[in-house]
Amino acid sequence: MATKIIAIANQKGGVGKTTTAIHLCAGLALEGENILLVDIDPQAHSTLGLGVQKQSVTKSVYDAILDESKTKDIYLKIDNNLDLLPSNIALAGAEVELVSLLDRENRLKRALNTIANSYSYVFIDCPPTLGLITINGLVAANSVLIPIQSEYYALEGIVRLLDTINLVKKHINPNLEIEGVVLTMFSKHLNLSLQVADEVRRYFTGKVYETTIPRSVRLAEAPSFGKTIFQYDNNSTGACAYRALAHEFLTRQANLSQPNQSLTNIKPSSGVTINQNE
Repeated sequence: MATKIIAIANQKGGVGKTTTAIHLCAGLALEGENILLVDIDPQAHSTLGLGVQKQSVTKSVYDAILDESKTKDIYLKIDNNLDLLPSNIALAGAEVELVSLLDRENRLKRALNTIANSYSYVFIDCPPTLGLITINGLVAANSVLIPIQSEYYALEGIVRLLDTINLVKKHINPNLEIEGVVLTMFSKHLNLSLQVADEVRRYFTGKVYETTIPRSVRLAEAPSFGKTIFQYDNNSTGACAYRALAHEFLTRQANLSQPNQSLTNIKPSSGVTINQNE
């Protein structure tokens, strides 16, 4: 099976994007899959969350974007079956530098082409913006995984993200699809979470994972120790949730003979605003 490259994106901050990037990758690695996590967020939260200090990163994905021949010398071995293409603050300047470069939208794709065949799956943790760095992530990817928090205004900004995905699909990467949607910060005891889940499932018909990620203190603590949730507290609810998500992800991959829903068919349902008072 050819390597599948998946961008994890949502321009709204605080939705559990990096948490999902780290722990879905770690969960898949524990399942025996060879995984590469690519951190293209200048904040380098995925890099930090895997125990790599930003100041120790002398070469990062920034160098790979500028010169793809350097990519093989940049990735770091994190654990069995899990590698990282790290980020550091230098990536913040790449947005400006890319503007003047030829083939600027394809820089990350070219870099990943030099190493992707060594992995089952490559995940790209995109920044919470829709600039050139994120565009590079979407161009390099086969599909997009969207974390959405189970909170008020959950769908705010999603239309803009879908517009960007559709533009990339139309003009640069015609095979780009939505991989799925992950509901994060979910509580089955809160009416609001249940309402948001229902609304998101109507909005993204057939694309939302059954596994939901709970709001978890242990998940929040793990990155500060430079550990995945499986290393920090393997029996926590967060660890169980991401283990289940990894399993569901692999099950979906095994069933890919079913046709994907077209992006152009994903449109806002009527009344997407959640009533906070219910």
